[in-house]
Amino acid sequence: MSAFAITIYHNPDCGTSRNTLAMIEAAGYAPTIIEYRKAGWTRAKLDALFGAMGAAPRDVMREKGTPAADLGLLDPSIDDDTIIDAMIAHPILVNRPIVVTPKGAKLCRPSETVLDLLDRTPDVFTKEDGEIVRD
Repeated sequence: MSAFAITIYHNPDCGTSRNTLAMIEAAGYAPTIIEYRKAGWTRAKLDALFGAMGAAPRDVMREKGTPAADLGLLDPSIDDDTIIDAMIAHPILVNRPIVVTPKGAKLCRPSETVLDLLDRTPDVFTKEDGEIVRD
């Protein structure tokens, strides 16, 4: 195992998630990839990630393409426990990708946010859409 361990909570159907993973790999890392829609979430894992990111569940909740509105989660009066329960029942409600390294944990949107979490980065990277990212 590398001294600089990287875990990505990944959705392979998401271009931002694919670009983030590709940037990590272009920097020479072989991250642990967790396809969270298949693996699911536990309260302990979500609590740990939110704590590491310094984020509230609402900060990490994905609205687009999810049942968030249908579940009433967009109402500002909905508490964190209700949001977390929904995230456990519907893993797609957690926005992606979340990357954890020894430098911290972040929701990497846009994908180049991941560069702040790496101790080495690719000099140049081209995203799927042709956008060039320089460190």
